[in-house]
Amino acid sequence: MKVLIACEMSGRVREAFRKLGHDAYSCDLLPSEIPSEYHIQDDVLNHLDEGWDLMIAHPVCTFMCRNRARLNKLENKEIDTSLFMALYNANIPRICIENPLPSKMAKLPRYTQIIQPYQFGHDHSKKTCLWLKNLPLLQPTKIVPMTHITTPNGFRYTKGWYETPRNSIARSRTFQGIADAMAKQWSSPITLEVFSNYKTVKA
Repeated sequence: MKVLIACEMSGRVREAFRKLGHDAYSCDLLPSEIPSEYHIQDDVLNHLDEGWDLMIAHPVCTFMCRNRARLNKLENKEIDTSLFMALYNANIPRICIENPLPSKMAKLPRYTQIIQPYQFGHDHSKKTCLWLKNLPLLQPTKIVPMTHITTPNGFRYTKGWYETPRNSIARSRTFQGIADAMAKQWSSPITLEVFSNYKTVKA
């Protein structure tokens, strides 16, 4: 399977697919954190028509999330969703777009499902939306209980969230458990065949 991981510089999803023998490439304006000949450092929009079977995309969400969208409104700025929609409408048979819960002001298509890292083996809460085209819902692989910590000021956080570095690059990295689940569940011919047959019957 030829797989494009759009807007990924961590290399985690790319490597999860490559470990299963797939022809997977990441593409981002930044270099890959895991040096690889399978990373394309360029604007992903230049590479959408290269015969991909599957695309998993992580477009920049800064200006579409709730807090930033409110600021945009106060500053009388429009929310730029052009990259998201270009990826969403790409001519690729199977598509997943991953982003945090967006503001209603972004007027994005309705997401397909919401997942959490703690459903995939990570003691962490981070509500994540998936927009899916011709893909089954991502199934949890290892649900773990979350631990919490209370700061001296009395604020209570999930331990994983509190301990994650508070910068955009750290927050953008896909959790390994989610990356592995995507690779295993969305590259299995049996899983995809069952899903296709179910869709046909359901229709």
